[in-house]
Amino acid sequence: MFIHPRSKDRPFHLGPFPLETLPRDPGAIEREAKRPPRAAAAAASSSSLLARAADRYRGLYAGFADGPVAAAKAPVGEDLRRRVRDLKGGAYFMDASLAGICALPAPAHGFALVVLVEHARMPEQGNLAHDWTRSAVAAAADMRAAEIAVSLAGHVRHMGFQAQAHFSGHAQVDLEKLAVLAGLAVRNGNVLAAPFIGTGFALAAITTDYALAVDLPLHPDALKAGGLRYWWGVNGAQSGRERRRRAKRPSHLSHYPMETVKRVARPTTLILDDEVPRVPKRAAFFQRALHGDLGDKAKTERTRFAFKTPFSYSLLQVIRALVPYQDGEVSPRRDAALSDPAANARAVKSLSYFLGADLTGICEIPRYAWFSHKENGAEIPPYHRYAVVMLIDQGFDTMEGASGDDWISGAQSMRGYLRGAEIAGVMAEFLRGRGFPARAQTNADSDVLHIPLILWAGLGELSRIGELVLNPFVGPRFKSVVLTTDLPLEVDQPIDFGLQAFCGHCRKCARECPCDAIPFGDKVMFNGYEMWKPDVERCTRYRVTNPKGSACGRCMKTCPINKVVDADGAWLTRAASWVGVNVPWAKPFTVPFAAWFDDWIGNGRRNPAKKWWFDHELVDGVAVEPRGTNQRDLDLERKMDPAAQKMAYYHASMMPPPDEQGPVPVDRKAAMAAGALLETPEAARRRAAAGGTVPVHYVPTPPRGSAASAAEATPAAPATGPYAPPSS
Repeated sequence: MFIHPRSKDRPFHLGPFPLETLPRDPGAIEREAKRPPRAAAAAASSSSLLARAADRYRGLYAGFADGPVAAAKAPVGEDLRRRVRDLKGGAYFMDASLAGICALPAPAHGFALVVLVEHARMPEQGNLAHDWTRSAVAAAADMRAAEIAVSLAGHVRHMGFQAQAHFSGHAQVDLEKLAVLAGLAVRNGNVLAAPFIGTGFALAAITTDYALAVDLPLHPDALKAGGLRYWWGVNGAQSGRERRRRAKRPSHLSHYPMETVKRVARPTTLILDDEVPRVPKRAAFFQRALHGDLGDKAKTERTRFAFKTPFSYSLLQVIRALVPYQDGEVSPRRDAALSDPAANARAVKSLSYFLGADLTGICEIPRYAWFSHKENGAEIPPYHRYAVVMLIDQGFDTMEGASGDDWISGAQSMRGYLRGAEIAGVMAEFLRGRGFPARAQTNADSDVLHIPLILWAGLGELSRIGELVLNPFVGPRFKSVVLTTDLPLEVDQPIDFGLQAFCGHCRKCARECPCDAIPFGDKVMFNGYEMWKPDVERCTRYRVTNPKGSACGRCMKTCPINKVVDADGAWLTRAASWVGVNVPWAKPFTVPFAAWFDDWIGNGRRNPAKKWWFDHELVDGVAVEPRGTNQRDLDLERKMDPAAQKMAYYHASMMPPPDEQGPVPVDRKAAMAAGALLETPEAARRRAAAGGTVPVHYVPTPPRGSAASAAEATPAAPATGPYAPPSS
């Protein structure tokens, strides 16, 4: 507890609540068998605008409740408890509150995984979001339960077994009966109640022919769970103290004390606003790989690199379906009550947390945060004033069990992208219904760059990892989603928690990078930004073609600020976080020690207790045992010499034309020579102050022009973007 959290040795598939400590009642199986099955209830209609938006997304998920099964079964072994570890782990990875397994009641055959999702806490009275959400609590939980169920059902089908998802409005089974049989809830008269949670929850299930070890039903005494052991976190489960701490925080604040972090007028790294070029989507290196700029191998692997496991591919299918709903018609009747920017901002943040965001900030959108052109070369005129920026935690426990570049990495990303698309999509539909333009900007289809918006919304600082922001409480362990809108909003200020000093001394991410893409040396100016500039070509090639894993998040895994700061966290972690945020003058003394100590206690090594997933690779639609799996730990002996590190710099002038659909091969030799064009931040600051001209290499490559008319006629369909379907 002093150095590591209580949960360090808790197997992830046991979940956040100590269900394993509760009394069981096998006799409930016979009693449930005598109960007539409850008819599936139709989903209740609602006049609530937010509930209708949530119901729309639940309806979209219904399209993935069932589907084709892979032609061959995955190598899952005969150990039924190992199978359970994968499936329950997946449920908790997707943020189910409780998960259990039962045999299907006769005369049916097979098994059911049942998930329970706790109702979100309503915002306080006096907060605009209180009225927004009070009729949508059940609808939001039903939507989340549906998301989890269809994702897991797809995962099982891609492993070669039948699986069908069931949830509110789309259930062919008695969900309440299955919840009792799976040991998640107890009948309390005519009401179902869950230990630790009570009666406020949604249910979903997947039925399958995939053989699994089953749980026993709970004894009624399970509802009395609590007491001192629960308060302190029995068996490393989430403690009652932590639940109480979260429940006491105002609803417009996250679980983390971002309100204690120092606010500043500008980001802590230099941004020459007038010099930062607007760049086209075609210039992003994942997009370049898709067009063939990095060669045939990268082009082929780009269509499957993060989606080549059963779980990640299941998530991808759902992500694609949400893209058409990111934007829509705006109600002609504008809600006159939404005129106070401060009240609106408070309510929007509360709404984001109600729907499941982990951290939220708001900023005005700078000119350079808009992409200049779509994938097809069509220009993007800026169209909204504000950005609501939300971060989705990728899961500390799952990251603890991983190397960062093994087979779960892609699913970690896809989970964050799906959750973000769901939250922002529902929020955008809600605001449009109130008469304000709003669009979800997701990783599947975004007209804005997220990194500058995360900085300006006060959610982090630029780090040594390069084109990645670190948050003081979750580090780099997040995916972002943005909601752009013209709803009047009070904006947040950027933050300063001393990260520049920390990253200046700590080189752990650079040392542990498997492709040597993170710089060992000092910050430079790149396209108007002060940053530790990574070698994005090298990074992209590795992530796209990684032969022993799915994508890569190795830097995220090994960063010392990848941690959990809450009432259940290690005392030293909490103390160090407080000092880092509140005692900035101590940085010269604390940072060198902190970086050394992080290595000494083994942070960044894999924790076997947290590995819940099977290592599978999808090849021609079938899950097989991969040829290998990255099993990296720490490389403490690696030497880091900035002078010997060869980095490539692709300035704006080296970008492909935004309307070029064919390959534009990268010139790595020229990009390495382009390092000579780099300015130091100090030199750039002096030049700008003296009225010097903008460096010519900050000017993006112009459109070819020949595709201009075609671009206007050709829609920028997702099939040509970053979520193109795999070729196999």
